[in-house]
Formats: sequence, structure tokens, C-alpha cells
Amino acid sequence: MPSTRRFRCCLVGGTFDRLHAGHHLLLNAASKNSEKMEIHITSDEMADSKSHFVQSFEDRRNELLNWADGRSDCKITVHQLNDNYGPAPKHATADAIVATPETRNMCQSINEQRIDHGLPALHIIEVTHLEGIEGAIISSSSIRNGHMDQQGHPWMTFEQRQSTLKMASALDNELKTPMGILFEGPENDPEIGMAAALDGLPTPHGAIITVGDVTTKTMLDMGLTPDIALIDGQTKRTELEDELKVETSRFQVHLHAVNPPGILTPSLNKAVAEALRAEQSVVLEVDGEEDLAPLVIHCLAPIGTVVMYGQPKTGVVVQYTSIEVKTRCRDLISLFEVE
Repeated sequence: MPSTRRFRCCLVGGTFDRLHAGHHLLLNAASKNSEKMEIHITSDEMADSKSHFVQSFEDRRNELLNWADGRSDCKITVHQLNDNYGPAPKHATADAIVATPETRNMCQSINEQRIDHGLPALHIIEVTHLEGIEGAIISSSSIRNGHMDQQGHPWMTFEQRQSTLKMASALDNELKTPMGILFEGPENDPEIGMAAALDGLPTPHGAIITVGDVTTKTMLDMGLTPDIALIDGQTKRTELEDELKVETSRFQVHLHAVNPPGILTPSLNKAVAEALRAEQSVVLEVDGEEDLAPLVIHCLAPIGTVVMYGQPKTGVVVQYTSIEVKTRCRDLISLFEVE
């Protein structure tokens, strides 16, 4: 039977990046058993050593304070953690600490240090992990890697990934609007827009993905190879002349997909997922059209991925994969019709 004991002060430590359902389970377990809870979250320096895409300390702290707001049954404070143990080994008033299965050994190490300092061991409240919809554990790393949202839902459902989806006519105007930042440049000299786009890339950023033959060729002509390129041998739905086609030999991995205009196919979804897993540069040649591919890319890609595509007659559009962009793409895909 779970203990109903109320603790005087419970310690909680972690990174708490992109507060998710698993975090809520852990925090609720600590707060319901304690009169006071101290949450110690890793500093920016510590978090950066884990991933460059962890939210800032301020953002993580604010999310926790928002969660704590209005909870009158437990006094909650948030502090910065500058090392692996924090104040726990010498904390005189703490009597409990929360652990997940992989941090239990650290908590036991803390208790050994407390005993060496003449303090009683902390009661360890172990909280199990939550599983997402498709079985994987809900974790900040899985969210950063693009596999799930903060509730454990995939950004594209299994059914969507396995179905042929047709764009609803009502989305035509919506999808013609550039989704991202437009870097302007003349159509007859696309390197101007591309140079501006590359100069404007956020820091840090993940893989660079170009969608479209002109965008891909422009980057290659500038001496750079995108991590992933999607091409269909066309521009404005007209087949490119041989001298304007992408030199695919510049890429180490070659993939193919079939994807007719106005459609998202399982073939495209599978190829995009495979390209994102590759550790070498990838060219994905699409038999049909790749215009709608950014919707799939953003849903499947890690946070921080850069997607670049051309906007006819105006320049290059750059969109950085984020939770907000993933949400918008998921919402748009949900309006597609299953064929």
C-alpha cells in the first residue's frame, strides 16, 4: 500500500525541459505527500551539456511556477541546481526526495552522504514513468527528438502515417501563405535570398533540410550540402532542363518516394522518417511532387530542424521546427481527407 505520510520537506531535482505529463505525475506525487516542496532545476550550463535545445532556465522555471500557482496544499519553491546533488546531502530540514527508476541510485548516494554528515536518510518516493500513445516513455528527450508531444501523442498518428491523405480544397490559400521567415531575393539570382537565409539561421540549429530542386541546387552551387534534400525534378510543375537539375551524386544516401500533387502518401512519410534517421547526407527523389512535404517533415523532425524552400518570385522561406510549428502542421494534416 502506498504511504499516506505527510513529509515536512520534499526535494525534487531535474532539468524539467518542456514540462510534460511525466513531470506532472512526479510533481503531483511529491506535492501530495509534503507540506513543502523544493524544486531544483539544472542551470543553463548543466542543461546545455545535455542538449543545445533544452529550454532556457528562465523558461523552465516559469513553467514550473505556473504549474505551482494556486496550489495551497503545499508550499512550492523553485531553485537553480548547479551540480548533480544540489543541497540534498546537507539539507537539514528535508526528509523526502523524489526519484524515477533511473535516479534512484543517485538518491541512495545522497542518503549515504547525509549519513556521513550526521543527517537522517531521506525517504525516497519513487515515481514510475508514463508511456506515450505508441508505447515509448514520455520524456523531454523524446519531445526534443520530435517523436511525441508533451502528452505522449505522436505528431502524426499511425493511421495518418499509413494512409493516403488528400489536401482539402479549403486549405489551398492557407498553404500558399509562407510558413516561416521569407528572405527576399530575385528569381534570376536565388543565391541572394539563400545567402540571407543562411546568415539568418538561428543558433543553435539542427539539420538543414531543403525542399525543392531550385533551393537545393542553389545551396549546392554555393558549396554547401544540405543534410537532407527533397527534389522532384520540377519547378513550377514544369520539368527542369538537364543543366538545372540537382547533382544527386553530392549526397551519400539516395532515397525515393511516390507522392502525387496535393497528396501525402505513406511512401513519402516512410522516406522522410528514414531520411531523418540517417547519419549521412540524404537526397530524397520524389516521383510526383514534394510541395506538401514540409508538413510531414515538421511533424517527424527533431526540434531545431531547419526547413528551407523557395517562394516563387520572392525568395527563400526558412522555418525552424518548434512545438508551435509542429502543432500547426498537425492541425493542418488533420484537415486532410483519407482517400
